[in-house]
Amino acid sequence: MLTIGDLRVAFRMGKEDGVVRRVEAVRGVSFDIPENTTVALVGESGSGKSVTAMSILNLLPDNAERSGAISFQGRDMLALGRDDLQRIRGKEIACVFQDPMSSLNPVFTVGQQIVEPLVKHLGLGRRAAMERAEALLGEVGMPEPKRRLAAYPHQLSGGQQQRVMIAMALACEPKLLIADEPTTALDVTIQRQILELLGRLKEKHRMSMLFISHDLGVVGEIADHVVVMRNGVIREQGPVAGIFADPKDAYTRALLACRPTLEQRAPRLRVVDDHIAGLAAPVAMAGKPKDPAARVIVEAKALTKSFWIRSGVFGRKEFAAVKGATFKLRAGHTLGVVGESGSGKTTLGLTLLRLHEPSGGPVGGQAIFDGRDLLALSKAEMLAMRRRIQVVFQNPYASLNPRFTIGQTLVEPMTIHGVGSDPADREARARSLLAKVGLDDTAMVKYPHEFSGGQRQRVAIARCLTLSPEVLVLDEAVSALDVSVQAQVLNLLKDLQDEFGLAYIFISHDLAVVRFMADEVIVMKDGDVVEQAGVEQILEHPQQDYTRRLLTAIPRGYVAAAA
Repeated sequence: MLTIGDLRVAFRMGKEDGVVRRVEAVRGVSFDIPENTTVALVGESGSGKSVTAMSILNLLPDNAERSGAISFQGRDMLALGRDDLQRIRGKEIACVFQDPMSSLNPVFTVGQQIVEPLVKHLGLGRRAAMERAEALLGEVGMPEPKRRLAAYPHQLSGGQQQRVMIAMALACEPKLLIADEPTTALDVTIQRQILELLGRLKEKHRMSMLFISHDLGVVGEIADHVVVMRNGVIREQGPVAGIFADPKDAYTRALLACRPTLEQRAPRLRVVDDHIAGLAAPVAMAGKPKDPAARVIVEAKALTKSFWIRSGVFGRKEFAAVKGATFKLRAGHTLGVVGESGSGKTTLGLTLLRLHEPSGGPVGGQAIFDGRDLLALSKAEMLAMRRRIQVVFQNPYASLNPRFTIGQTLVEPMTIHGVGSDPADREARARSLLAKVGLDDTAMVKYPHEFSGGQRQRVAIARCLTLSPEVLVLDEAVSALDVSVQAQVLNLLKDLQDEFGLAYIFISHDLAVVRFMADEVIVMKDGDVVEQAGVEQILEHPQQDYTRRLLTAIPRGYVAAAA
């Protein structure tokens, strides 16, 4: 169906000394996508996966230059003009992107957005198109599809938004579906539903699929053929069973090895470069044993948080997001918080930090930090406490000020809280913390956009450490990172905990990562804590059906390969 031959993609990056500077992102990539087949492109961030896929429909910025050959059912895709490409986009080749919230138009309803390709490509009338849109939403498993047609994207959950994207992509029954990291930001149960949905739709419509991912567990379950990329070059390709059972390339073996697993808790994760170089994970840095009698630094007692939701024109009703959570966190320990999207995990963390506005809804119970109830403190008292309890958010792209250099980002909290004797002292402290998280001095004068996602997350962690906190709330802090960068950040968090005695509240939907990091786990569902125990007991002997469902939803392709 599709053949890519010696594809090269370069980006013009301006002139230096009168010469146009080009950066080559894809270098000589070749592979085929047969009919009714799923081909997976895998590799780390920056490997060229998405650039390769977006080259097929020329969904690249204006400074991109393509060469080589891309043939779709005998048509030369590199030679097609804009009008010809628009006739193919959405009708014969459709795309589902990683972030549905940025892909869906926020000012149009779901129905309007699904109807558009049906009217444009198939010539349906508005009524017939709306009926077809309702049927499509039903096909992708959307609850109450007729009612959802009138909803706006922000009124849907992440999993529902992704279902809308899939419905739009399938509207014209394309022959090829390009799915670019469609499940990366979703929790394990929604991810499982989306993967099963894509598999069923592929068989029903007999379409081919190009599936892009850095998660080999997902790839092992959905793909027929795997293409492994690194630095714009294909390192290995072949049938999925052969790649997983007997990977030939060292990089493929490294990708399979550096992911934490549910089967065993390694003291330390190996990163890709270490594995390729044949270096073992440093056993000497396996971590300090945890003191089971360490002092309790955070204790939640029947903690509740609700939000006001508009009801009717002038009315409002109360929605309970956290319903009586009770737990203890000891100094130097990690408490894992797991559950599906909407279970109340993030709300729990932000309520502890007093980052929800009181006007948004009532808070109840107690959040005891070192003997004082955070919920009862004045704003001035809470400001002093913020030095001691900090947060790392999921998205490092949004949590760093794009107008501040990294140096300004690190020095600002120290200035606000009076840390350091003078500006020179604060700058020296900032530089030492950058070194601690694996970044050099040159980062001080750079801006966030000059760094990768993993490097930005390191900056966010360094910013927290400027105030010498005792507790870090880590809200999905590694969920958006590829496996190698994730391993580096997780190892870093372990090292910092050993060195500074930090306590972590580690919020995640990835239970393999939770096993690596946590000492104790609470499982949340619909705002309730449904299970609470040590990490080994939760993962090996879960008591609740909900916990068992979370465990069975985890993609295990990489586990079979690693074993």
